[in-house]
Amino acid sequence: MNPIRIVFEKECIDNLRDRRSISSVFLTALFIPLFVVVMVVVMGKFLNPDLSETIIQLPVVGAGNAPELVEFLRQAGVEILEPPADPRAAVQNGDQDIILVIPPEYGKDFTAGEPAELQLILDNTRMSASISVQRVKLTLSAYDQQVSAARLMARGINPQITQVLLVKDVDLSTPQSQSLLFLNMLPFLITMVIFMGGMYVVIDATAGERERGSLEPLLINPVLRRDFVLGKLFASLPFAIATLIFCLAVIGIAFNLVPLEQFTGFPMSVNLSSLWTIFWICLPMVLLASGLQMILASFTRSFKEAQTYLSFLPLVMGMPSAFLIFLPVKSNPGLMLIPSFSQGLLINQVMRGEAIDPVNVMISAAATLAFAVLAVVISIRLYQRETLLFGAK
Repeated sequence: MNPIRIVFEKECIDNLRDRRSISSVFLTALFIPLFVVVMVVVMGKFLNPDLSETIIQLPVVGAGNAPELVEFLRQAGVEILEPPADPRAAVQNGDQDIILVIPPEYGKDFTAGEPAELQLILDNTRMSASISVQRVKLTLSAYDQQVSAARLMARGINPQITQVLLVKDVDLSTPQSQSLLFLNMLPFLITMVIFMGGMYVVIDATAGERERGSLEPLLINPVLRRDFVLGKLFASLPFAIATLIFCLAVIGIAFNLVPLEQFTGFPMSVNLSSLWTIFWICLPMVLLASGLQMILASFTRSFKEAQTYLSFLPLVMGMPSAFLIFLPVKSNPGLMLIPSFSQGLLINQVMRGEAIDPVNVMISAAATLAFAVLAVVISIRLYQRETLLFGAK
């Protein structure tokens, strides 16, 4: 183990001196949790708006055709504005979120007890207008129910006779499962952090050494090629683990200090126990990341070329976890055999506050470690081939 330790210490010291690369990796690990927090705030405003406190400005065309309706809108907190000269152009240009048009025949139909037509000019593709559109539609629906109930009572009919079903929700969701809508992206982002944490160490220890012309003199020493590869590979592990710990710490701090419940409507927090569990779930993936990076870096001839190729690896390995954002998948032993994807499933269970099956954890760890060992063996075999010591031709 002495040659491995010497190579390990040499690579660690060299990369600790490269402050620019270390800073870029840790800034990425800092950016990803903050990006999730910003997404929670932005999406929370649109998906869970506080309609009672929202002031809506509504231009009304033909307000004189339905004075009672207009008064009802005012009492509901809607500010009635004069309509623009061209309502359609105003909405298309984004000058107005929504415009209500009351046709001249509204009063005649309303008095006759027939459905009175109203027109809402809006653009459903404008997310910024969704709160105003939702508020106006809810207010008009409330007016419709009020008038309908009054007409039935005037005829001596109980308005509840029109209510055939009374549906009550029994919500079994927990605050953790409710917040999972926003946290489903975390497995994908954590995978990217893991694969980026030790990437620059591997690149510098392989393609960087080859580009500087210092790799061949190192291999002239009477040391097994296996020891060189293992020493360089192990040198990337502390940086990847430190980046993972830093990312999880930022996630814990951000989700516990920022009052996200003000934007989502339900508590969102990640306790220390959950973060600690996620760390151990992701730990086998750190070795897999270094092994795969060693293989790819073996075929490159320059630092820039290796950086280009290895930059795609986090996206490729994180892609299986990205499907969890859209597709609900239940954990089973078969899926635990898929590296990265199995970790994503287990992380989702932790976020939901569900009990994790220890068998699934062991299968996931064993399968990932098996692939990692295979990647390490392949990288050792590659470095025993003289043609690959100078990059792919």
